[in-house]
Amino acid sequence: MEKPTSRWRHRLLPRTRGRWAAVVAALAVLVAAGTWTAVADDSAPTVHREDRIMRLDGVSVDTSYFTAGGSQRRPAVLIGHGFGGSKSDVRAQAEKLAADGYAVMTWSARGFGKSSGDISLNAPDAEVKDVSGLIDWLAERPEVELDAKGDPRVGVTGASYGGAVSLLAAGYDERVDAIAPVISYWNLADALFPDGVFKKLWAGIFVTSGGGCAKFEKQLCEMYERVAVSGKPDTAARELLTERSPVAVADRIDVPALIVQGQSDSLFPLGQADAMAKAISGNGAPVSVDWIAGGHDGGDDEGDRVQGRIGDWFDRYLKDDEGADTGPAFRVTRTGGIDSTDGAALKRGASGDTYPGLTGGGEKVRLSSRTQTFSNPAGASPPSISAVPGIGGGLSQLSSFGVGLSLDFPGQYARFDSAPLNTSLHVTGSPTVRVNVKASQGDAVLFGKVYDVSPDGTQQVLPSQLVTPYRIAPAQQGKPVELTLPAIDHEVDSGHRLRLVLSTTDLGYASPSEPSTYTVSLDGPLTVPTAPGVKAAAATLPWWTWGLPVAAVVIAALLLLTARRRTATPAPDPALDGVPLQITDLSKKYSKSADRYAVRDLGFRVEKGQVLGLLGPNGAGKTTTLRMLMGLITPDAGEIRVFGHAIRPGAPVLSRVGSFVEGAGFLPHLSGRANLELYWQATGRPAEDSHMDEALEIAGLGDALARAVRTYSQGMRQRLAIAQAMLGMPDLLILDEPTNGLDPPQIREMRDVMIRYAAGGRTVIVSSHLLSEVEQSCTHLVVMDRGRLVQAGPVAEITGSGDMLLVTTAAELSEPLVDKVAALPGIGSAVRVDDGHGLLVRLDGATASQLVVDLVRLDVPVTGVGPHRRLEDAFLTLISGGSA
Repeated sequence: MEKPTSRWRHRLLPRTRGRWAAVVAALAVLVAAGTWTAVADDSAPTVHREDRIMRLDGVSVDTSYFTAGGSQRRPAVLIGHGFGGSKSDVRAQAEKLAADGYAVMTWSARGFGKSSGDISLNAPDAEVKDVSGLIDWLAERPEVELDAKGDPRVGVTGASYGGAVSLLAAGYDERVDAIAPVISYWNLADALFPDGVFKKLWAGIFVTSGGGCAKFEKQLCEMYERVAVSGKPDTAARELLTERSPVAVADRIDVPALIVQGQSDSLFPLGQADAMAKAISGNGAPVSVDWIAGGHDGGDDEGDRVQGRIGDWFDRYLKDDEGADTGPAFRVTRTGGIDSTDGAALKRGASGDTYPGLTGGGEKVRLSSRTQTFSNPAGASPPSISAVPGIGGGLSQLSSFGVGLSLDFPGQYARFDSAPLNTSLHVTGSPTVRVNVKASQGDAVLFGKVYDVSPDGTQQVLPSQLVTPYRIAPAQQGKPVELTLPAIDHEVDSGHRLRLVLSTTDLGYASPSEPSTYTVSLDGPLTVPTAPGVKAAAATLPWWTWGLPVAAVVIAALLLLTARRRTATPAPDPALDGVPLQITDLSKKYSKSADRYAVRDLGFRVEKGQVLGLLGPNGAGKTTTLRMLMGLITPDAGEIRVFGHAIRPGAPVLSRVGSFVEGAGFLPHLSGRANLELYWQATGRPAEDSHMDEALEIAGLGDALARAVRTYSQGMRQRLAIAQAMLGMPDLLILDEPTNGLDPPQIREMRDVMIRYAAGGRTVIVSSHLLSEVEQSCTHLVVMDRGRLVQAGPVAEITGSGDMLLVTTAAELSEPLVDKVAALPGIGSAVRVDDGHGLLVRLDGATASQLVVDLVRLDVPVTGVGPHRRLEDAFLTLISGGSA
């Protein structure tokens, strides 16, 4: 039987079929035939899972095998996991593909999960050889479709590390029929040592998430330590990583490939996918490229859509279903701006019939061309900041807010601006520019980025927070050198400027520690790719994105933006120096509306030590108020003062404000403490200013701080996010829905965290829809409705009116006595409070004085009687327009 993919396979080189006889002979099963489980739902066939420990080339490999729907022959799919993970990370995808008619195998790579062995970074004779051993095993399964004896019909997919092994498997084992690598790499040397510059932060995270250097193959550990100490990769390091990368078998990968790459990815940027697409299509195989919104830096991974497309891809090329929709040759997800009042973002796909590459449709943009001289500081410190591994996807969302987050220190960069654009410009690909560079000594290491600058020049946005490093050797200096800038997909509006910045430092990379002076001049315009053949879909899709996917982003923005040039702000008010927050006549109109308000004439004041609850129904204006308070959007009228200082984007006083926004994200394979330390490092502030131990004590995470975040419960993640917001012990802490998704014990723990934080004389503002929790944790309330203030004051004052009375007693009341009170004339109900030392009594005709007389007559040990109303009752009364 001829393999269906043979029409695009070009047998240029003989390849090993990967059937190592010793491996086949060594296949063993742990605990007899393994463990079987079943997973079922109402809409899909029952999926059976068989867990096995296999011996492959002397290494124990933990596997799971998924099937559904009987014993008929079907294609097989192998799914690899990301670096630092295990087979359990891809179980849901495996079950879905099994239910769709595939035999699916997952496994934990060497050194991860329950698998033994050293981490070899997908070495051909280690991890890649293991994949061929798994294919051998699949070939013996009676339910797996064969193309020939020992040759199963099989596809391979996976994300990041697992995506790379899918590419490598296709290059080393000719039995692989289709692949779908996701946010993966083509050349690991280019990814970690781009242009000979060491990507130190990501490399360190790579090693740490693998369990430390000792978990790696010895020569890899030695290589990393050598480069980390010197700060500069050597030839041996590049060769070692290159030979373990898919590029090493570029001419052998000739199977249909769906390549999914992330736009928010400073680890494996879009250029990696571009290289793999060109090589595989050059070998004659069908290729489709998909740029998703997320990536290794976070953001939206579009999981359901991507997995659906992978399923369609395998349907076409493994099941030979010619009716399967494999999608366009190129697709990119585009996210529009976020509305300034309701937080809604628009996301849609754009596609083309052909893959445009990274340079298609170049448009020339003239830049200011004066020669500039600037310095590389001694020790390469302080560094500029662009992407911060793990949170860059969240940072990129700031573009939709019209807020740019970046930090370039004066005297350490050259800047070249364009004139305001006459029309909007959509950049799709890598801009390029020719420059002349001279260094006073040695190599010149520069970091290039292109900003989108607002018409008034006060805001600059770095698309996807991406930067590209360059190492320009002395032999290249003094003559034109073409620089390829980060590949992005970004709309630049009419009236905005493009700004090219070449900096001497960047937080994520190693720069020369010796001080040096650089001189740079331009040798032509900025060439901007526009991919004219890529057309956006007519309809847009809503995307829930209030706040930022990473809570740390907001805080980092508030801290880092303080270093940028600011517009003039009103003088501080000394009379308010000790007042955490005062809002006066604050108004904000809905976007594109002349008379509809999200917030109107709002005013209230918050004092030290208060825990203030911000309440209101959907659309009340709470979110807009918080965003104005955090400096993310500008009011149309009125004023916000924090400790007497007026709030503007980047206002210095915002360094005294910490904030937590629902949806916090962390690097899952680092410990809780490591995540916090990395975040604080990104702020550029001294380590001793973090007050890390104090914040952690309040958060109460205990021993969990040493564990990987991926092992945390939802409540622990929430508390870690709160601890992150508390770093630096800000005087004002803003929490938006901190208890969302928590169970009752976790909610109680979060309540205690807020109370402990305020107990030190600091102030907490919390927005929540859980009225009972607000009632128990807050000292004061602000109730809003339809953009206006309804009532503000202490919780007791707002709840303490109406027909509900609280009776406190000296002793615990028995149930029979409570029943007697409830049966009194004019009493609607009587319920014991939680501790039993009191009653909540609802009057139904009786007066308070009559109730007291009756209670004394019944020998109830009364110590006090006063008005009481649940917050829920008060809240509903207030927003319904009733009397308070």
